[in-house]
Amino acid sequence: MSASAENNAPEPRPRLRLETSRRNWFWPIFLVLLVAGIAFGAYYLPSSGIMGSSNEASGALTYEVQRERLLISVTDDGNVESASNIDVKCEIAGGGTILWIVEDGKRVTQGEEIIRIDTSAIEDQLNAQKIVYEKALATKIETQEAFEAAKLAVQEYAEGTFLQTLQQMEATIKIAQQNLTTAQDMLGYSKRMSRKGYVTALQREADVYAVERAKLDLEVAETSKRVLTDFTKQKTIRELEAARDSAEARMRSEEAAFQLEKARLDRLEKQLVNCVITAPQNGMVVYANETDRRGSTETGIAEGTIVREGQTIVRIPDLAKMQVKVTIHESKIDRIRTGMPARIVIQDRTFQGKVTGIANQPEPTGWFSANVKEYGTIVSIDGTQEALRPGLTAFVEIQVADIRDALTVPVSAVVEQRGKYFCWVQTSLGPERRPLTLGQTNDKLIEVLDGVKIGDLVLRNPRAVVADARIVADEGPEPLAEEEASDEESASGQSSPSDKRPSGGPTAGGPPAGAPSGGSVRADPFQNDADKDGKLSRDEAPAPMKNFFDRIDKDGDGFITRAEMSASRAEREKSQSGAGAPPSGGPAGGPPRS
Repeated sequence: MSASAENNAPEPRPRLRLETSRRNWFWPIFLVLLVAGIAFGAYYLPSSGIMGSSNEASGALTYEVQRERLLISVTDDGNVESASNIDVKCEIAGGGTILWIVEDGKRVTQGEEIIRIDTSAIEDQLNAQKIVYEKALATKIETQEAFEAAKLAVQEYAEGTFLQTLQQMEATIKIAQQNLTTAQDMLGYSKRMSRKGYVTALQREADVYAVERAKLDLEVAETSKRVLTDFTKQKTIRELEAARDSAEARMRSEEAAFQLEKARLDRLEKQLVNCVITAPQNGMVVYANETDRRGSTETGIAEGTIVREGQTIVRIPDLAKMQVKVTIHESKIDRIRTGMPARIVIQDRTFQGKVTGIANQPEPTGWFSANVKEYGTIVSIDGTQEALRPGLTAFVEIQVADIRDALTVPVSAVVEQRGKYFCWVQTSLGPERRPLTLGQTNDKLIEVLDGVKIGDLVLRNPRAVVADARIVADEGPEPLAEEEASDEESASGQSSPSDKRPSGGPTAGGPPAGAPSGGSVRADPFQNDADKDGKLSRDEAPAPMKNFFDRIDKDGDGFITRAEMSASRAEREKSQSGAGAPPSGGPAGGPPRS
């Protein structure tokens, strides 16, 4: 038995080596065949359409439709400012030069000196004006005295000189009458004596002439009295009254001239006082630097700066009443109403507020962003506002609507095709397209009024996994007509093919000689990026781009990036350059055949 055991013991070893050798070859061959099968399936099956919906469904992200609270808001950045500012202006005629000014941002108290303006020019004007003022005062006094004298002259004549002259004339008349009576008595006596022979004829004739002369003297005296009362009195009074009125007019004229010179003197004295400006209230001093349309400082407030009359030098805000000014893009301003609640974040502090004002006109813009229209919107800040400073950056979220029980889907799940909106619902037979009636959106979720129901699983990225979601038409392949391509290229900032070639038709190898290589340059659509996040939402996109928004938005997140824009251009150029016959050896789009 020992011999038999020795002969039988070595027999199993060759079989072990053979089985080990077979196992060592089996696994490499199996792995090679497996890899070849996977490569074959990955290469041929997608193009042949055998995998169909199962391949499209791979990598799909879904969202279960549900009812939830939908907050619609508009967000933007703004600057903190005071709701009550007091502007401190230059009140010096012709302006002046700032000699000294308190530092910007310093807190001051009411009555504290904050600005001092050069007074040398005003002092020279003030000294010259004092001389003119004194001359006007002297002239005024002279005309007042002349007027008083003229008034007294009228009274003097009417109540004194005239009566005195009248009395003298009446006395003359009485004397003339007495002389006439005496002459007549002497004539009668001469006549009686002449008859008796005692008086000569010559003496009698002399008495007759004496009577005649006495009558003439009486008539002259009576005429003088009548001329005095009827003519001289009125003429003299009128002359004196005219002189009085003229003196009064000169007096009023000189009075006005004096008041004018006095006002000038007072104004210069006030301007001299205004050269030293004090704080009208407690607060913080903020320089009123003016900026140009490009945003750079055009007029800086500093010592030595010349300021014009009426120019605001500094502002003193009321730090107890602060607000935020935000600029809202024109595509969103129609959704804003006064009284809407807002959430404000300033340096990690959250405040509540509300919209208190919306501008009727857009904010001034520079020529770099002339096509961007933004409207100033004022948001008040509620609660304690301690430690808030004007100029701080604030994040503002204005609540436009609050829908308590909204049926929602993600923004990325909605695809616009020819002015209609669709989504794709995951079913047992694969993705199913559903037309939608949409409500409001907050850029993350969209309210669905009709088209889906609670519990439906909608694809979050339909353009990435469903071929129908990537076409523009409702059904069939996408027709890339020259007009559509031109519109899309115009929307993406690229020249259309018609811009790149003459009307005679395309030429191989580029534009003809003499034509511009590259066509006309179009505006960059990213200048409409209102929130400056480097992406374009559907609201921010130009009108031509909205027709091709879903085609350019490759990842279906509702925003277009510059990378997606460049990829869309490259894809379009590739399709235009390779739109001829398929390469030899196989059909277009498939692998070459041997």
